[in-house]
Amino acid sequence: MRRLGDFEGRWRVARRIDDWALGRSGTFEGTVLFSPREDGLLYHEAGELQMEGAPVMAATRDYLWRERDDGIDVYFDDGRFFHRVGPTAAHWCDPDQYDVSYDFTLWPDWASVWDVRGPRKNYRMESAYTRISP
Repeated sequence: MRRLGDFEGRWRVARRIDDWALGRSGTFEGTVLFSPREDGLLYHEAGELQMEGAPVMAATRDYLWRERDDGIDVYFDDGRFFHRVGPTAAHWCDPDQYDVSYDFTLWPDWASVWDVRGPRKNYRMESAYTRISP
């Protein structure tokens, strides 16, 4: 299992999004910076989102990753718990279900796959991370 400090630094992220609810696909290309804070690592993602039939948009997201004795927990930027990093995890966001799988077998390259299903959402998001600098 990876430790929190393993992620510190800058990463390149390439993402494919297949949105079956809207009938279109897209990509996201950008960077992630894991920077230390007193209570963990701040995950800051910034890049460009390109969905079919739409103009390119700037996109950002932030999370807080915290190390626990038995793993790494991810929190939304408002402090709410999101999920635990592991081989798989789930998050219920009424009325939609978020399921993720992480793959660290090619470390330091790693990947995540999110499957989101529910009455409002139906998509898969595959992300590949490559270290730029520690």
